[in-house]
Amino acid sequence: MEANEPAGRVDAITDVRGLKVGHAQLTGSGALTGTTVVLAPAGGVVAGVDVRGGGPGTHETDALDPRNLVQKVEAVVLTGGSAYGLASVHGVLGWLEEHGRGFSVGPGAGQVVPVVPAAALFDLGRGGDFGARPDAALGRAAVESAARTPVRAPVAQGAVGAGTGAVAGGMRGGVGSAGTLLESGVTVGALVVVNAVGSVVDPRTGALYGEFYGGRPAAHPEAAVHRAARARLDRARARTRTGDLLNTTLAVVATDAVLSKAQAQKLAGCAHDGLARAIRPVHLMNDGDTVFALATGEREIPGTAAMNAVLAGAADTVTRAVVNAVRAAEGFDGPGGSFPAYRDLYGSPARPA
Repeated sequence: MEANEPAGRVDAITDVRGLKVGHAQLTGSGALTGTTVVLAPAGGVVAGVDVRGGGPGTHETDALDPRNLVQKVEAVVLTGGSAYGLASVHGVLGWLEEHGRGFSVGPGAGQVVPVVPAAALFDLGRGGDFGARPDAALGRAAVESAARTPVRAPVAQGAVGAGTGAVAGGMRGGVGSAGTLLESGVTVGALVVVNAVGSVVDPRTGALYGEFYGGRPAAHPEAAVHRAARARLDRARARTRTGDLLNTTLAVVATDAVLSKAQAQKLAGCAHDGLARAIRPVHLMNDGDTVFALATGEREIPGTAAMNAVLAGAADTVTRAVVNAVRAAEGFDGPGGSFPAYRDLYGSPARPA
């Protein structure tokens, strides 16, 4: 399952043709939060979900149960603001309704109810203002941003969108994305918002856990750099005013394969393995870890072995997306706390060839 990356691919969830990503964020004046929308092609895509964290904040996840009526969704929303931030979904719903996109409930072309699953992460007060959180206007800004982007556009990563106020083990988290082309010709992509109680860094060495699974040795900072980084992180965490035990990592994994709702749910479940490789510990009571799965249905899967490769590829791609998020993040120091980034603590240790 080595990735073969032809020209035109961007190593992001948007390698799955038709998917678009938009971010919107609130920063300054005590705000540090945002919303990210993964927008499906018109007509929607098959979707599934797997919630494993002990403190989830979600919207419309029951609609994705394979036993239930709705077969396709138009978008997925990932947002900061905890349960308050789910208000951002209403801005996405409004935009979709205006474009006649959703589940038909009447004879008129515009008589639709868009199905938009969503999940929220905890970032309240990280910019200093507990009341600064995403709303419907921010959700609309994110979906409009997604709609404006061309097909297969690169995805902005780091402290953007839903990852604006994200923190992982006291370090700045954020948005990361990755894409993989499997030997079968099927594409798997992932977008992750890393905001975890657990750490993404091996405490013994300073190496990123996720890089142990990248097919080459992980980058190990020098011992003196690691000691200094640990001391700096301890000082930063002592200054933090908001508890870093309230978090949640969110992800969307996608493929251009033909999947049923049940298979999409299985894909979401296997993608959680990618989180478990890159974040330790994960799926705790203070996390709301949630993975959505999307299938655009452009390629038939040629047998069980190929399906297994899609499931395994989802976990691998999610792991890479976590690493990309952490490496792209920039540090933040404000009234809500000090959150140094990996690059602040360790520089940019070269990845071994």
